[in-house]
Amino acid sequence: MRLKSDVLVQAGLRLCAHRAIPVTVVHRGDPDAGAILVKVNRLEHGCTVLAQAWGETGRAVWLAASGETPVPEEEADALLDRHLSRDPDLWVLEVEDREGYNPFAALDI
Repeated sequence: MRLKSDVLVQAGLRLCAHRAIPVTVVHRGDPDAGAILVKVNRLEHGCTVLAQAWGETGRAVWLAASGETPVPEEEADALLDRHLSRDPDLWVLEVEDREGYNPFAALDI
């Protein structure tokens, strides 16, 4: 049994707040089962879009949907727009951290 998406998002927001890392919910998705995308804005170092997926063990893994190297913010936003046009139930969060912090990586889900 998986946690509801809105519960996971709230956990991610709290983890960012605990570290004083700015985070914004850019798009609210389905509260029960919406997939989560995270735009990690490394400011002058570019952005990485992370997509939630489920590994073979049933645990969440975070894949770099934008590729292995950071991309300009405009490119990351265009990728998010394409995903949202196909699935309006997605959650989209933006984290601003030069180190590339993903709050969901710390959760054992």
